[in-house]
Amino acid sequence: MTKEKYISELKLKFESYAEISDKSWSLIESIITFQKLEKDEILLRSGQVAKNIHFVCKGALRAYVTDYDGNIYNKNLFLETDFAGSTVSYLQTTPSNFTLEALEDTILISLNYKLYRQFIEDNIDLKNFYIAYLEKNWVIEKEEREVSLVMQNATERYLRLLQKHPNIDRIVQQRHIASHLGITPTQLSRIKKNLKKNP
Repeated sequence: MTKEKYISELKLKFESYAEISDKSWSLIESIITFQKLEKDEILLRSGQVAKNIHFVCKGALRAYVTDYDGNIYNKNLFLETDFAGSTVSYLQTTPSNFTLEALEDTILISLNYKLYRQFIEDNIDLKNFYIAYLEKNWVIEKEEREVSLVMQNATERYLRLLQKHPNIDRIVQQRHIASHLGITPTQLSRIKKNLKKNP
């Protein structure tokens, strides 16, 4: 796939939230840089201040937290056409609380966050996009995820994840999916077996 194809996918992503003028889109295009990561490569380390917002063109990333005992917990998974980054870090210019790692060879479009924010401040259509994006991903979906952890069993959470990302089993290792769902890999294997028996 060409860079133009990835850029058009990014534009589609923006326009799925709000109509973007040619002028505003030119501004966004002016700060696009491409980045390639190899499997297991770190994009952002815990303790670093995030400077870019990333659009996953191809591949997958995970955000993980390591506790004081060295246990690792997956905070989030970012798949193709997702935006990835440490929102709190670039909003507050503070060190990231988690690490971003490539789960496979990954291609990203990176946008300089400082300039991106400036464009949002100055252009109403980009501001509309930003508000709609935050509402959907950081208010509605965050609440749904928090409620599902309490109200849904692990099988329901897994089915919900498959509905959102049908190819996730081919892209992301089972242990990372299990961690994302808040269960063990053995529990996930059991769920898959049961679903095969009772589709």
